[in-house]
Formats: sequence, C-alpha cells, structure tokens
Amino acid sequence: MKSRKDSFETLGGIPIPDVPLKESMPAEPGHPGAPPYTRGVHETMYRSRLWTMRQYAGFSSAKDTNLRFHSLLDNGQSGLSIAFDLPTQLGMDSDDQLSYGEVGRVGVAIDSIVDMRNLLNGIPLDKVSTSMTINSPAIILLALYVAVAEEQGVPCSKLRGTVQNDILKEYIARGTHVFPPEPSMRLTTDLIQYCNENIPMWNTVSISGYHMREAGSTAVEEVAFTLSNALEYVDSALKTGLNIDDFAPRLSFFFGCHNDFFEEISKFRAARKLWYDLVTERYNPTNPKSAMLRFHTQTAGVTLTAQQPLNNIARVSYQAMSAVLGGTQSLHTNSFDEAIGLPTEKSVTIALRTQQILASETGLSDVVDPLAGSYYVEKLTETIASDARDLICEIDAMGGSLEALKTGFQQRRIHESAWKQMQDIESLERQIVGVNYAEMDDSVTTTPQALNPAIHDEQGKQLSDLRDSRDSDMATSCLDRIREAAASDQNLFPLILAAVKANCTVGEIMNSMKDVFGTWNAPSGF
Repeated sequence: MKSRKDSFETLGGIPIPDVPLKESMPAEPGHPGAPPYTRGVHETMYRSRLWTMRQYAGFSSAKDTNLRFHSLLDNGQSGLSIAFDLPTQLGMDSDDQLSYGEVGRVGVAIDSIVDMRNLLNGIPLDKVSTSMTINSPAIILLALYVAVAEEQGVPCSKLRGTVQNDILKEYIARGTHVFPPEPSMRLTTDLIQYCNENIPMWNTVSISGYHMREAGSTAVEEVAFTLSNALEYVDSALKTGLNIDDFAPRLSFFFGCHNDFFEEISKFRAARKLWYDLVTERYNPTNPKSAMLRFHTQTAGVTLTAQQPLNNIARVSYQAMSAVLGGTQSLHTNSFDEAIGLPTEKSVTIALRTQQILASETGLSDVVDPLAGSYYVEKLTETIASDARDLICEIDAMGGSLEALKTGFQQRRIHESAWKQMQDIESLERQIVGVNYAEMDDSVTTTPQALNPAIHDEQGKQLSDLRDSRDSDMATSCLDRIREAAASDQNLFPLILAAVKANCTVGEIMNSMKDVFGTWNAPSGF
C-alpha cells in the first residue's frame, strides 16, 4: 500500500497512469487457449478443470510427513508437493557431520529408498500428481520415486508430477547448488532425456522465478530471469540431440505471487505471451504445447509477518486470487503462521480452505480471464512483457543465463531491487500493516509446530542399519559405475536408479559424482 502523498507505481516501479484510457491499450490479446496464450492456456480454463490445489509439505521424518500427506488428501488436496530438508537439498546424508542441526528442520529428510518408501506409504502413485522441490540431487530423488513406484506396481508411463530440477536459479538466488554449472546442466539434460523416453507424463524441469522473487527481484526481473533460464535449458537439451517438441511440452514454470494485485495478474499474462513469442521465434516448434507456458504459483512467503500473524490470512487470500485471475495451473497457499515456525494442522487447513472457497464460492472459476479488456491490465501486461524481453536480450548479449550468472549479473540486480524495497519500507514509502503501519502490542496468537529433536539420531541409526544389511559389494559396484559414467557422456539416470535400488544413499551417490565433477561457489553479485 503506497502512501497517498507519493507518485503512484507498482511494487516493481512501473508507473500507474492517473486514468487508464482505451487509447493506451495494446492490440487484442486473442482468445483463451489460443496463441499467444495471454488469456490462458485452455479455452474454458477453470470451467472444465480447476487448478490443482497442491500444498507444499514436508517436515521431520518421512513417516511424519506421510501422515500429513494423508491428512491433506483426505481434506480435498488434489496433488502432493514435497519439501525436503537442507541436507537432502544439498545431497548430504543425515549422518554427515555437516548435516548436524538441520535434519528434518525445513522439510523431510530423505537418505535412501527406505525413507522414500515411508514417505509414499499408502499413496496411490498412479492417481496422485507429485511435485518435488529438489534441484542439485533432483536426478537421485526422481530415481528413488521411480523405484518406489515400481515396488507398488505402478509403471513409469502412469507417473505424473514435476521435479524442480532448476539448478540455474540456485546459483542466482538460493545457493543449494553443489557442482559447477556445466556438470549441473548435464544432470538436468540427462533427466530430461530419460523422462522423454520412459516417463512421458513427468514435467522434467520446473523453471522457477519464485525464489528470485523471494530474494527481492521485481516482477519484470522475475519473468525475465525465469524465461532466460528456460532458454538456457532448451538450448542445452537441443545440444544433446533432442528435438524441441520432444521435451518442451513437459517444461513447467513456478512463480511467486506478491502483494501488488494487478501487477501480479499482468505478470502471469505477460509471461505466457512472452514465452510463446520467444519459443516460436527461436525454435519453430510444430507442437503447440512446446510454446505453451504452464505454471504453478505459490503465495509469497516473504510477505508474511510474524507481527499480527492472522493478517497473513488476508494477504494469502488476495495473492491466491491474483494467481487464479492470472490463470495458474496449480496453487500453493501459505499458512498464516509460517513467519513464526512450521505451520500447524490448523493453519494448513485454513490455507487449503482458502483455495476451496475461491474455487467454490466466489465465482472466479466460472469466468475465463475476466480482466481481459481492462485498459490498465492490458497495458501493464504489455509493459511487463516488453521490459522483460529487453532484459532477456541484455542477458543474451552476455552469452546467455549461465554465462551471465558467472559474472553475478542476475544476483546483483536482485540485490539492488531488494535494497530499494527495504529502503521504501524503512522510510514508510511502502506501508506494511503490523510492521510499520497499524502497529499494536499483541502476543503471538499461534504456537508453531514443534520439531522432533530425536530425528537426527533416528535417521543415523536407520542409515547404519541399512549399510549393515545391504549387499556392500553391489552398492560399491553401483557407485563405481556412476563415477565412470560421470567422466563420460553416458546418461546417468539408469545407473542412479540401479544404485538406489541397491540401497545406496543420496549422499553416497552425490559424493561419487563430486569425485568427478567437483564443487563450485557462485558469485554473490556484490
């Protein structure tokens, strides 16, 4: 909310006209379900199929998380979204000395096929779509998922879901990268190749702007950096011999939804149009789905406040409404107490109910792109698309996303945007209810969920038992084969799948690749 005394602009700094006029509108954006998809990827949108309500969950042990998954499914959730703890995100086992204090804290600990079995126990993998937010060891976690599905008797052809597998944004915004950029890109394309041949309904990369937005980027930067990364993945996959239509239809995107209501709606519409334009201009696909941007949305965690936490229910509701009006394919709504700690069962249920109310009671799902024709929304859509394209061209001139991030270009831009937003808040140019405006003395009205302090020891014992009971010669042989293949151009996925079935751990597999690839620190941008 801007002060009434200031000039009016979006959160990203785009000027807002005094009175939007018809003369400022761009050309007719077309029809829903038709190129350039500005108005949505489906002709009837939510009339024929609602967005997937995919609540992100994962904490403590695999067994505890499995109970949460069953609760969410029983309450009407239509897809799973798995959060992994930090050691798993970095490809480290729970008994690694660097894992101490982090096991099960920000997600579920997955060390081996034993954990994956416990995580997915009783969940019909041929009926549920699963999203896994994992990047550096994405190829290992997907192999574990496939191995458990095979144990359940579910063929790969029936598996549906997404693995994030977006390593470029890790170098830019999150920092859970392990290997240098080139080997990381090789693992990404190995996964794309394997899924193209064996898991046809799996989304192989979820190119994410969410984390860059959480780090402080503007809406334009979120679109530009996300699509620039996507172009890098496309170019890398094409170099392996794949055709654009072999894999582009299975690419998906992941955006955040911030507080600026109209800017966010316009951002989603602009991203669809811009992706269509870029793909058709550069790659000339024959399958219309290759240029169709499908995306998941998560409401903005960075906007949640520990002060007056119940206010976050309103924030999340408006952000979710923006995502739906913008045409998202799936949605996660944050819980109101996430600025305090792990969400409780009560807050998670409220977050899910928020989506269900939007879908069932507001009438939003009955109208396809209801803001089409709005002078302001159409002009803002055009502005975001144009500004994002200019930024993508600037990155192209540096040699593409991968080369630009090596110089810290994207990182530096995000730091500058985050700094401006912080200055606006501290100077009261931008008001945050409960933080620098409408403050009040109140005690926290919610008690966060407590972590199980014994999880570290439990995971360590499980790993010890696993290593004692497995065929050690077979495990060693599998790891040796991975090392040999890593030094060649052989696809690593089948070898990793064999390794997880032989009870090799996530950390052991990652370390075997580290022996060949090494590690790498991304520049901070300063």
